[in-house]
Amino acid sequence: MQRLKTTILATGLTALCALPLTLAAEDADKPLFTPQQMTDWLHLVMSSDRTVYTRLIVNRLQNQEKVIKASEHFEDEKALVLPAQMFRFGAEMVAEQTDDFSYSLLSEWPVNKQNAPRTPVEQEGLAFIAANKGKNFYATEELGGKTYFTAVYADMAVAPACVDCHNGHKDTPRTDFKLGDVMGGVVIRVPL
Repeated sequence: MQRLKTTILATGLTALCALPLTLAAEDADKPLFTPQQMTDWLHLVMSSDRTVYTRLIVNRLQNQEKVIKASEHFEDEKALVLPAQMFRFGAEMVAEQTDDFSYSLLSEWPVNKQNAPRTPVEQEGLAFIAANKGKNFYATEELGGKTYFTAVYADMAVAPACVDCHNGHKDTPRTDFKLGDVMGGVVIRVPL
């Protein structure tokens, strides 16, 4: 079921991004949508799916019903995949199918060090969304000789499961998260 949901999400996002950014309406020079609109739409889908999984699956089954827990070692412990892992698995699947966009979940306070910012734009974007709650960050950056439109969106603690996991993890650099806090950011890149 989980694999199916990820496949459906990845396929839908890939189909959306397969549309060229410069599809012409009446005026061939006027794009139908901008890179910012595209990343905003992608983030809306990603954020909605992740929030639904966190609140209705993980939080319910782990914290309310206490039937199964979520764990980063989900295969060994026969547990639910953590919301961040599900997000990463989806990003990896999309990357296998298209170069039209990429996305990742990063944080200034990553539990897993591979989720730390790696570029100046990622660092600037994560600092901006943490300091400016409710605002997104947009920039262009050059990576490997290509120019990208890069958007960073706040990743919020949407359920007690988020807060409990991050505050209690043995590798956490921060233990004071509360519901509604910015815990990191979703970084979406579209080549220009």
